Amino acid sequence: MYPGLIAMKKKSIAVVIISNGPGELSTWVRPVVDYLNKINDTSKNIDKLNFSIRLVLVPCPNATGKEYEVAKSWHKFELVTEAKTFWKLLIRPAQYAKWPKKGIVIFLGGDQFWSVLLAKRLGYINITYAEWISRWPRWNNVIAAMNKKVKKSIPSKYRYKCKIIGDLMADITNKKEIALNLEEKKWIALLPGSKKAKLMVGIPFFLEMADHMNKNNKNINFIIPIAPTTSTSEYLFFQSNKNPISKYYSSKIKQIKQIKSSVFDYVIETSNNTKIYLINKHPCYEVLKKCDLAITTVGANTAELASLTLPMIVVLPTQHLNVMNAWDGIFGIIGKISFINKFFTFIIKNWYLKQKKFFSWPNIKANKLIIPERIGNISPKQIANEAIFLIKNKKYLSEQKDNLSKQRGETGAVKKLAYIIFNSIKRFS
Repeated sequence: MYPGLIAMKKKSIAVVIISNGPGELSTWVRPVVDYLNKINDTSKNIDKLNFSIRLVLVPCPNATGKEYEVAKSWHKFELVTEAKTFWKLLIRPAQYAKWPKKGIVIFLGGDQFWSVLLAKRLGYINITYAEWISRWPRWNNVIAAMNKKVKKSIPSKYRYKCKIIGDLMADITNKKEIALNLEEKKWIALLPGSKKAKLMVGIPFFLEMADHMNKNNKNINFIIPIAPTTSTSEYLFFQSNKNPISKYYSSKIKQIKQIKSSVFDYVIETSNNTKIYLINKHPCYEVLKKCDLAITTVGANTAELASLTLPMIVVLPTQHLNVMNAWDGIFGIIGKISFINKFFTFIIKNWYLKQKKFFSWPNIKANKLIIPERIGNISPKQIANEAIFLIKNKKYLSEQKDNLSKQRGETGAVKKLAYIIFNSIKRFS
């Protein structure tokens, strides 16, 4: 069997999805694939289309490395290839599968250029979902834009290719509601990260932060949505002495207990008797929607929280910049080279942090500060105090929610994109 290949039937048309990290897979890829299959399944026999859905993962510094296993576990793709094999796939596609003469490559995460390259290599048409900008309109056959702003940014001679479909992530707010017993308490979601290098800092920092909040505020409950790429064993590891960062923080995990007959799966009890509820289900948007506030690390999760219009505080403790591979982008890659780690830590502290205007996706896209970013030599107590202030002042939380909602597109994008794909397949049939 070819490497990275899930057993597949022969189909006349290939639908190839390009994607990368866990956020894009769960909020873009899975909903679109589900709706595309729904359209086909509910069609009359005469209208049913013959196609295979294939997922090609591409290199991404934000990826966890477990996307391949997660995607395979969904049993929705007839072919899944790993990010590390992308260049080999591009050079020799036949090494991984037989490719139909007709097909569509759809960009749903990563770098838009990868989907353009693969479409040209396979001789397929290209559909790009442009959330904020369309980078290669000349080589796109269809551009599915989040909003009018994206369309206006496209050169006029290519604008005819663009269809405004709305916001794929806005549709996640339509998930079913749950009966979560709030017990008249406030709920704060803690997102310490999903990659090991981020958890190295995030676990000890967030544990101490929760302890500070719980000390004099017994009306607050805490939850952590466990990413599919992490586990409770990693939480125990990174709060222990095996993690060199943990020595800077006093809070520890006393025990992690499994919970039955609850929306939660586990509960952490800290050495200071603070309880933090853990949720294994991913995504768990219906639970996050019930929260009053989120405290999160820098990363793509800020875009997911924004799509839920969940107020947040974004934190990046720069006193731990020596753990460079916790960073996203080129700095994370460079930081893995040990002998230049200290040099780049110095450069980032003395230049990059001063030059970069914003770090979270909502602020970057709005080009203004709509959610607080706390970047620097910050302490858990400082963030705890700010969180308590926000919880007690609903006016500031309401302002955040309003500003976040203004940055997103309309709902219904999943359905519209699925129909664009379906109709494109139909034209081949």
